[in-house]
Amino acid sequence: MSRVKKLVRQEIQDLSAYPVPNSEGMTKLDAMENPYTWPAVAKEAWAEMLKTLPINRYPDPQAQHVKNELREVMGVGDDFDILLGNGSDELIQLLAMALAKPGATILAPEPGFVMYKMIATFCGMNYVGVPLTADFELDESAMLAAIKEHQPELIFLAQPNNPTGNLWSQQSIDKIIELASGVVVIDEAYTAFTDADYLDLLEKHEHVLIMRTLSKVGLAGLRLGLLVGRSEWLNELEKIRLPYNINILTQASALFALEHYDMLLVQTEQIRVDRLLLMRDLDSVKGLEVFPSEANFVLVRTPANMARNWFEELKQKNILIKCLDGGHELLKDCLRITVGTTDQNDQLVSALAEISLSGSVH
Repeated sequence: MSRVKKLVRQEIQDLSAYPVPNSEGMTKLDAMENPYTWPAVAKEAWAEMLKTLPINRYPDPQAQHVKNELREVMGVGDDFDILLGNGSDELIQLLAMALAKPGATILAPEPGFVMYKMIATFCGMNYVGVPLTADFELDESAMLAAIKEHQPELIFLAQPNNPTGNLWSQQSIDKIIELASGVVVIDEAYTAFTDADYLDLLEKHEHVLIMRTLSKVGLAGLRLGLLVGRSEWLNELEKIRLPYNINILTQASALFALEHYDMLLVQTEQIRVDRLLLMRDLDSVKGLEVFPSEANFVLVRTPANMARNWFEELKQKNILIKCLDGGHELLKDCLRITVGTTDQNDQLVSALAEISLSGSVH
């Protein structure tokens, strides 16, 4: 037996690394990024600011200025603290590490964000996935039964949900929170694209935390996520957060963007409009089922057994989306499409219409 096989935990050996496809030269509609760049005048001001940074010094370990701007922009009350992470992924990992007692469990609806399950495995926790209904709604009775049976230390509820794009009923969420004996995290990664807002849950429930990210609003390259909640929770997570986890370039760039947040809001509002137009146009593609979305992506279902074929056909046309077929039984024949610019969306719809009419099999 090799030393690797002998020493690395078996559950890690059984995993596959998170796949990130090569997108060079492609119209990139696979990763829920904001397709719009900053205006030239903003880029120039940002570049001038970066020149002044003392990159020979460690960054502010608390990134306090960034937290202050986030509090202002996102309407976070003074009664709650903010913890910053290297994207939401690091925050999920910090939560898991803090709660990973022997036999501890993470519970989440499925299909959902794949990192919930992966990080549970990283941290040696049990993972329980509760299937959504056929129309991607929360199966309330199944969720409540699973909570009673497994008593999870950590529950993740994404609003809107990735990859389905929909919001779940407030009534079901309230019942889950009331029954939970552990921590409930409302993952609002796509909050910029919906009117729904769950910060008020922090006032009502001491065991609820709110997680957000700047990745979807146009700052994916910065990798900055935030967790909002009561100080007694976040103080414990601070103990295991690695020092200087938010580097000086990220802090300065995020601060610049937050001080010009109206620029990002204009883009996210445009994406909301683009989403509606894209959904309308996708609905005209022969054989394609389009699901409602409150995010910056749209889930669609192709005719039976054609999702992988259509995905490959799009790649041949230099368009990259996400094929979800095979990832979960509820996602059979499904593709996920990020909302792009008007030209990118038109290009995608034209390509899909051509593929659907050709009936070709790759």
